[in-house]
Amino acid sequence: MSELLEKICITAKNAGNMILEGAEKIRALKIDNKSGHGNYVTEYDKKVQELLYRELSAILPEANFVGEENGQEVFKEEYHKGYTFVIDPIDGTTNFIKGWNESVTSIGLLKDSEPYIGVIYNPFSDWLYYAEKGQGAFLNGRPIHTSEDPLIDTLIIMGTAPYYEELTDRAFILGREAVRHSVDIRRGGSAATDICRLSSGQAGMFFELRLGLWDYTAAAAILLEAGGEIMDIKGNPLTYDRPSSVVALSKGVSKEDAAWVFDD
Repeated sequence: MSELLEKICITAKNAGNMILEGAEKIRALKIDNKSGHGNYVTEYDKKVQELLYRELSAILPEANFVGEENGQEVFKEEYHKGYTFVIDPIDGTTNFIKGWNESVTSIGLLKDSEPYIGVIYNPFSDWLYYAEKGQGAFLNGRPIHTSEDPLIDTLIIMGTAPYYEELTDRAFILGREAVRHSVDIRRGGSAATDICRLSSGQAGMFFELRLGLWDYTAAAAILLEAGGEIMDIKGNPLTYDRPSSVVALSKGVSKEDAAWVFDD
């Protein structure tokens, strides 16, 4: 593990400690609604983001930042060169509020608009996923790889894009197809975690019709190092500079196997 990656992992764990602190106080937290039904933000989303900005800025002062709680969904032009942190302080805020302990801190680092480092930490399970370009992907120090099983023998994880009601019907039509093409489907409520589960071989495919940049950047870095593929719903490479649909596939699942999900 490089010194840079090690320091980012330490920061993710520090953020995780703050999330655990918030989980103990959840009933007293101030909870606001952002745009979209059920799109919550708590004071701990904001506190954790402030911690991440502070500590990551000390680690890599020259880096730009894109974070969920500053409302910036699209890159500034100057962010396409050099380093940019893309962070989600609590991915799975609804899970956090409801005591469903599938919430993570997600830290992605882009280098010239390409995934370079991904670190995702679930403080409830103490699962630390991380990857650095060209160095493989790991879970708590153990190398991880995507499944080589065919789609019909794997689970499919889906997201429902719950903040975008215009996508609901399409999401569940695809969910029905997913059941037909796999062992079964799952839905976890944290896209970062879902893609990490794919990276560690627990599923063969993930899809969601719209995700924020902070939802998928760190997880994409981990998936790519674990041997998977990631693209949008039209089968195009992700650009890592804006919200996008996301389809992620394991090594054992080809685009042809998943043809039913793509929007031609």
